[in-house]
Amino acid sequence: MKRSFLKFVLGAALVLGTSSAFAQKAQSLFNGKNLDGWKIHGTEKWYVEKGELICESGPDKEYGYLATDKKYQNFELTVQFKQEANGNSGVFFHSSLEGTKIAGWQAEVAPPNMHTGGIYESYGRGWLIKPEAEKEKYLKMGEWNTMKIRVDGDQVTTWLNGHEMITLKDEKIGAIDGQIALQIHSGGGIKVKWKNIKLVPLKG
Repeated sequence: MKRSFLKFVLGAALVLGTSSAFAQKAQSLFNGKNLDGWKIHGTEKWYVEKGELICESGPDKEYGYLATDKKYQNFELTVQFKQEANGNSGVFFHSSLEGTKIAGWQAEVAPPNMHTGGIYESYGRGWLIKPEAEKEKYLKMGEWNTMKIRVDGDQVTTWLNGHEMITLKDEKIGAIDGQIALQIHSGGGIKVKWKNIKLVPLKG
């Protein structure tokens, strides 16, 4: 009994130590105050309100992006989002921008039954993988959702509210790095809130 208890204590200490190390490595990409570290691409609205980053369609109703100043290659990104009105958006990675033309890969953020967590290649091959239909239920429209995106070499995995959505292996993704960018889809009427945008670099 004593030996089993000791193993339990040591195991718990190991888990806590690992969690602590993970927390120490995490980088906050959004400071909750302003858009420092990010650049707006396009005429759509990006602003901070009550500690939340908000994207909203503007009069032009075109595509808009908010991209990091820095580039990243291997990482685990966690972000919380809340869709209000039309929630058609996304999280780009390994991306590059010229105005509002973006090349790279997008982890989809969209209304129900529109493949949130799937991977789309912009100005490339289009949809690479969509979540299985039964996984659409994990999206909480109008509530806070947590998405995790892990990019490690040529493998990408996404989770939505703790549920694995897709796993994809693609050599093209693993060959480059790039910016992380949030999207406003064209068409107007879109509003999405974001918070707790955190990244943990992975050793390449």
